[in-house]
Amino acid sequence: MTTKLVQPSSQTIASSVPVPKALVPHLDQCALLLDIDGTLLDLAPTPREVWVPPELEQTLKDLLIRTSGALALVSGRSINDIDLIFAPLRLPAVGGHGAEMRLAGSGEAVATHAPPLDPELKSRLAAIARISPGILLEDKGYSLALHYRLARHTEKAIYESVAAIRAEHPDAPLEVLPGKSVCEIKHAGFTKATGVLELMKHTPFRGRRPIFLGDDVTDETVFAIMPDLDGLAFSVGRHSELTAGHFDEPRDVRNWLAGLLAPPLS
Repeated sequence: MTTKLVQPSSQTIASSVPVPKALVPHLDQCALLLDIDGTLLDLAPTPREVWVPPELEQTLKDLLIRTSGALALVSGRSINDIDLIFAPLRLPAVGGHGAEMRLAGSGEAVATHAPPLDPELKSRLAAIARISPGILLEDKGYSLALHYRLARHTEKAIYESVAAIRAEHPDAPLEVLPGKSVCEIKHAGFTKATGVLELMKHTPFRGRRPIFLGDDVTDETVFAIMPDLDGLAFSVGRHSELTAGHFDEPRDVRNWLAGLLAPPLS
C-alpha cells in the first residue's frame, strides 16, 4: 500500500502523519463515507460480477456499530443494486450519484429531488449500446450507463454518439460522467456531493467529521467539499490534489478499514 499525505493545514487534522489509521483516531467522532466499485470492491468485467469478501462484510458491520451508525456507502449504483450486492447486509447509503439516500439500513430509500431522464432521450441513449454486443447497458433509474470494459475499442464511438444526441437537444439538462470503461448520462443538478451534503445534515452523521474514500472522476465532487465539512478524503488507485492521501488498490482500503477496529498499541 502506498500513502501520500498533504501537508497539514487548518482544514486537515493537525496531527497528520504518514499512517492512514492515525488520521481517524476516534471513530465515535467520524462519519465513514465509502465509494464501492474500485474503492471497497475490485473492479470486474461487468457490474454484476463484483464480489464482496466475507471479511469485508464483517468489517462493515463492526464499523457501523463503532460509529453508532455513521457509515454510509456512496455510489453511482442505485440503493436497490447496492443491497443486492451486499445482501443480506443493508447499510446507510447515497445511491444514484446523489439521487437517492437512506439514513439507516433498516429504513427506506428516499429520492433527493432528483428528476429522472426524459424517456425519449433515455431511449435514444440506450440505443447506443447497439454499436457492439460487448457494450453493457445499465439502467439505474436516474441515469443510464454504457459499460464498454468488454469492448474498449468502442469508447470513441460511444462518446461521439452521446455528443451528437446532446447537440440535437442543447436545452436538455444532461450531464455526462466519464468513468473507468463506462460512460454514464444523468439529469444535471445532483451529484455525489449534493447527496453527501444532504446526508451530513441528518443524525447520526450530523456534527461528525466525514472521511470519504473514492476512486473515480465522479468522486471528485465529494473530494472538493470535504474541507467545507472539516473532513478528509482519500483517493484509490490514483493521486488527487484534493485528497489527504491515496491507496493503491481496494485491497489496501479493506485492510485499512479492518485496522481501524484493532485496539491501539500500548
